[in-house]
Order: sequence, then C-alpha cells, then structure tokens
Amino acid sequence: MADLETDYLVIGAGAVGLAFADTLLEEDPDCHITIVDKHARPGGHWNDAYPFVALHQPSATYGVASMEMCPDRVDTHGHNKGMYPLAKHAEILAYYHKLMMDHMIPSGRVSYYPLTSYESGNEGEHRVKGILSGEEQTIKVRRKLVDGTFFQTSVPTTHTPGFEIAPGTRFATPADLPALWQHAENLPDHYIIIGAGKTAMDTGVWLLEAGVAPDKIGWVRPRDSWMFNRKLLQPAHAGLEGLIDFQVALVECANGSENGDEMLAKLGERGVMLRLDEDVTPKMFHFAVISEGEVEMLRGIKQVFRQGRVTSIEPGKMHFGEETVSLPENTLFIDCTASAVPFEARANTRPFFDGDTITLQLAQTPFVPYSAALAAFVEANFDTDEEKNNLLPPAPLTDSTDTYPYAVMANLMSTGILSNNEKTNEFNARCRLHPTGPAIAKMMEENDPRLAQFASVGKKIRDNMPGVIALGMKAKAIHEGAA
Repeated sequence: MADLETDYLVIGAGAVGLAFADTLLEEDPDCHITIVDKHARPGGHWNDAYPFVALHQPSATYGVASMEMCPDRVDTHGHNKGMYPLAKHAEILAYYHKLMMDHMIPSGRVSYYPLTSYESGNEGEHRVKGILSGEEQTIKVRRKLVDGTFFQTSVPTTHTPGFEIAPGTRFATPADLPALWQHAENLPDHYIIIGAGKTAMDTGVWLLEAGVAPDKIGWVRPRDSWMFNRKLLQPAHAGLEGLIDFQVALVECANGSENGDEMLAKLGERGVMLRLDEDVTPKMFHFAVISEGEVEMLRGIKQVFRQGRVTSIEPGKMHFGEETVSLPENTLFIDCTASAVPFEARANTRPFFDGDTITLQLAQTPFVPYSAALAAFVEANFDTDEEKNNLLPPAPLTDSTDTYPYAVMANLMSTGILSNNEKTNEFNARCRLHPTGPAIAKMMEENDPRLAQFASVGKKIRDNMPGVIALGMKAKAIHEGAA
C-alpha cells in the first residue's frame, strides 16, 4: 500500500513545474497535485543562480499565470532605463516562495516536498526519497506523472568546467563575485571571463558597473552571439508597435534569405538583432535578450580571445591547446561556460502527452512558463493524447544561426494551430504568460484603433510564409542532422 496518493505528481518546483501546477489548479478544481523538488525552496535552478542574475526579458510574461511578478511600471535608471522591469534573483525567489506558501499550499490541493528526489516509478506507484533524511516514501499517482526537469538547466555553480585548473589559480564562478569586497587587501589585478553566452555578458556588465576598468578585463569568446533587442520586446499593452515591427521583420527577413546567417544579418540591419562586434559574424543564437545600453558597455572590453576553447588555466597563464597566453599573475578566472540547457535536451524531443506521463517541453520557443501553463490547460480541457499532441507539437530549442529559422517557422505554425482552436484561442486571450493575447483581447473589447495594424501584420505573415517555410525546412534538416 502506498504511503501517499495524488492525482498528479510533478517533478520539479521550478519555473516549468510551477507554471503547470498553477494553471492545472485553475482548470481542474477537483485535482490534487504533489510537487517534489531537490532544492530546499521553490524556484528550481534560480536557487543555484548567481545573485546578480536577472531575467533578460520583461517580467510581464514570466512566472505563473495567476500572479504578476513585477509592478507594471518603467525602469527609470540603469541599462534598462525606459523599459519594463526585469525581475532580479532575490525577487524571483521571493515570488516563487510567496506563490507556494500563500497560494498553492493554502489551496488544500497541493502537497509540496522540498529536499526530495524522485527515485523511480511504474504502473501508478512512484518512489521518492528525502535527501537529508534518507526516508523513502511511495506515492500512488491516480492520473499522471509530470516531468518538469526535461530542460536539465545548468548554471555555473552546478557546472563542472571543461578545462583543467592548476593549484593556486584564482578561480571563481559569477556567484563568487559579490563577495570580493571581503578580499579588499588582495583584489585581482586582472579578470578573465571564460564563456560567450548571456552569463558571460551579465558578468561583464556587473564588473563594469562595479567599477572595474575595461582594460583590466579579458574575455574568452570563441564565437559571438546574435541577441534580441529588448526595446522591441516590451509588454504588448505598452510596446505593441515594437512587437509588430519585430514580427514583421522576422518573416520579411526570412523570406528570400538563403540561410540563417543572411536572415540574422538582415535583422541586425533593422535593429531587431544586436551583436557585440560589428566586424564578427555571430554563429550562436541562444534567444538572449539584451539592451542597447548593455551592448555599448560590453564593447568597452577590448581584450577578446578568439583562439577557441580554454583547455587549462594556471597563475599567470591561459592555455588553448598548444597556444599559451600570458596574463598578470594575480588574474581571477571567471567560469561562465555552463550551458543553460544542455544540447541533449535541445536536440531531443518527445510527445508532451504519453499515456500516464506528461513531459513539459516548449510549445513555442523560448516561452518556457507559457508552454508549461498551456500544457496544463490542454491536459484539463481535452480528452485523448492524440488530440492533445496535435495541439502541442514540441517546438525546437535551436542554438545556432543555421538552425534559428526552424524555430521561427515552428512558432508560426504553432500560433496557427492554437488560434484555430476555440478553446486554446480563448486561453491565450486571458493567459498572462502569453506575449500578446491579453493585450489584444483588451483592445478588442475597447475597439482600440491600433487593432488595424494587426490586419496588415496578418497579411504580411501570409505573404511571406512560403519563404519562411522554405528557409525553416532547410534549418530543420541542419538541426536534426546535428542531433
């Protein structure tokens, strides 16, 4: 006999699992949900993130559908000045704590087990284990197991560097940097950022804003990235024109381009995409969002190493295979090489709904919380796996300029599927996590004259769609070949 019973057993109390559970509570008032997570508090990988991390997209569409994350206002200072706020690390963790303690558990329909690992399960009975206590319990799952850990999110503090570190080398992750004040008598003479992604960019901005001179910072950047320009991705109620420009630019630049590099270069010319070095063609695209102010700051770091991947570091030296670079003896190396989502998770997908298991993935890239909330809505409002999976084909999480057009095509096709279904179209019109749905629904209620702009957008998408599909299918073949 099982120790516990539940309708849905959700593995993971991070952004994915909580967005799913929040919507399921709303859509299925009779269900009971049990959530297990290895961390000591809700928030998933945010518990392990560096303390100066912040969302790189506006907070308006992050979190869970039932609860706003940040006040609806514009930042008045800093590199996000004039744009809507980006929730910071402490705010994100406080948000998820409040959600669990003030909403989920008091509902009487959620059981939450922190510091608990999921061990195994079959035929409706599953085993979990208290990480500190070692106590094992069995849980009878009356309906479904929900896997909220598919993305395998990796952050610097939980990542093992892929290079050797000699004894005596000053080495840190971004999480260590705010404590440098404790070593005021022995501050580094130089800083080397290792990694080219958004974590490395955040670290560069943090060092510069903390007062480190640009000429004391070096940056190992084997490949550069294209990034979305944040000013075009503001909340729809305030930045509708930017979102329209963004969507039109995507389809117009895809149509007629021979490959992803050409498409992204065109988007760069239109100011939709940004890059750090105008003389370097980026080959990465990880859906990062950045402000023009941050780009300007980061361009001040002139010492950029493009020799490839670091193979080892030691006091005063950094090695790229057979090549060695000499540095000041008291250099602090900062590891920013963790990949937010390992390639295995980016390359492999499976059906969302498969018998007694739901695997939470992307319905639209890169909208992680929205995809999880949508999956919960579909689970509660449709009957068969076939019907549900037809509504939610997993979207690809591409990672290069070559493959990005596949994600653009898949998102447009998903939008068509969801808008043509009465139930999912209604959900999108009221779901806080959807980037445009609630704002458009409100404009329709008020007969807002700006709605006329959407008619022209729809026509432009339809006119350009053959070219989007042609380029997207080329990119799909590359993505699947890389997998």
